[in-house]
Amino acid sequence: MGDTTKFYINGAWVDPVSPRLHDVINPATEEPAGTISLGSAADVDRAVAAARAAFPAFAATSVAERLALFARIVERFKARQADLAAAVTAEMGAPKWLAWDIQTASSIIYFEDAAAVLKDFAFETLKGPTLITHEPIGVCGLITPWNWPLNQIVTKLAPALAAGCTVVLKPSEVSPLSALILAQVMDEAGVPPGVFNLVNGTGPEVGHAISAHPDIDMVSFTGSTRAGVQVARDAAETVKRVHQELGGKSANIVLPDADMDLAITDGVKRCFINSGQSCIAPTRMFVHRDQQADVIERAKAVAASVVVGDPTLSTTTMGPQAYGGQYRKVQGLIEAGIAEGATLIAGGPGLPSGLNRGFYTRPTIFADVDPDMTIARQEIFGPVLSILTYESEAEAIRLANDTLYGLAGYVYSRDLQHARDVASRIRAGRIFINNPPFDFNAPFGGYKQSGNGRELGEHGMREFLEVKAVLGYAVGEAS
Repeated sequence: MGDTTKFYINGAWVDPVSPRLHDVINPATEEPAGTISLGSAADVDRAVAAARAAFPAFAATSVAERLALFARIVERFKARQADLAAAVTAEMGAPKWLAWDIQTASSIIYFEDAAAVLKDFAFETLKGPTLITHEPIGVCGLITPWNWPLNQIVTKLAPALAAGCTVVLKPSEVSPLSALILAQVMDEAGVPPGVFNLVNGTGPEVGHAISAHPDIDMVSFTGSTRAGVQVARDAAETVKRVHQELGGKSANIVLPDADMDLAITDGVKRCFINSGQSCIAPTRMFVHRDQQADVIERAKAVAASVVVGDPTLSTTTMGPQAYGGQYRKVQGLIEAGIAEGATLIAGGPGLPSGLNRGFYTRPTIFADVDPDMTIARQEIFGPVLSILTYESEAEAIRLANDTLYGLAGYVYSRDLQHARDVASRIRAGRIFINNPPFDFNAPFGGYKQSGNGRELGEHGMREFLEVKAVLGYAVGEAS
């Protein structure tokens, strides 16, 4: 991987202005997986200056030139996929299969899809005598989370580059190792100096410096709602565009006529994937009161099938929480569920059987959950499922929408039109009906306190574009 204590600025690996070392902890072993440097506002200044200087030339590149660049990025990414997947496993504990099949493979698809959007995008459209143009917004600050480290970088980076923007990236200090390899990929692919820059550091220091920087035109942030609010406050002084993908507490409405094998198996597995560290995880399962007993037995069986352990083993299906602070938060919320009277039907506090180190959480399911309980309202971000009951469909929809969040929702019914009707009444940015094939171009983002703006597909690239109207452009032209 090379020297992980350097930053990538203006096409070169450089030392921090004021070096401060930080160990990246492997959550499976609780031992260092690597060491990085924590940057400062001075490092951000250097990166922004490089991005600002590179912007005019990169913004002027043709679609063909950018498509050729994307082809080289994809080629180099595929060549380094094994290194990238291994880094994801070491830095945040994703099991081997997850690191390869989803964490890194999805990043390749997102680069390819951004190129496809770029190829067909109409940057100029004539509306009567007025020309409508879409131009890159400028220098973009990307602040990304630890749970899907590569995935959440690429969902921002790919459309930003496709639009013609230059970027300054701050990956999470919890899981920065894969991002450093990605910087190598960008360098190997021939991304022009200054177009892509990486500065490691903490949110309060480097994240704040990016959000508040007067020469950054847009900041795109993924993380907690609390941190997203702070990013927006920091950005307000310079009136820059702020894109936020924040928290979630997604509802899974299992209608009485649903295929129960599909609905419960899929619902539980989706809640537990990535150790529950997914903002769209369906952590609130709503089932009809008459079917609760059957649902409980099915859910318990799915939880029992989860293999928790060493993420480097091919037999492991769930690894640890990404870091110690997250492990302790999840443990505290499991304890809160017990204290508030929910019925524990699987898992519970403490390490799984046979494990004596690592930030592992037992796959946990609660039944008899009241909508006002802490576990039904707070985003836990761990493998913890709450089963709630309803008497009528209207009640299920009301409870599903009774949350500060609106990122995703899930509906299961054998009657597709019925499922569509319910989906239309859920206040969330992405709805899944009956475990559909994944659509990598579907816009992703949330209502309410789940954020602003969208990622992926054409909607994702539009976030990085300004719209200009040129009035009188075609006035007086010969017909």
